[in-house]
Amino acid sequence: MIDKVLLTMLACPACRGDVEEKNGMIICASCGRQYPVRNGIPIMLVDEAEKGK
Repeated sequence: MIDKVLLTMLACPACRGDVEEKNGMIICASCGRQYPVRNGIPIMLVDEAEKGK
């Protein structure tokens, strides 16, 4: 689980949209990209993201 304060500071690196944590992933509310969380660390790299929506 990601710290709530940290989560409010994060933005999608692809579109700068707001993100939320769901099912162990960081998900962009705008473009739908899903970024993995490994060992409690969000991997906010566009190349690591799965395309959603």
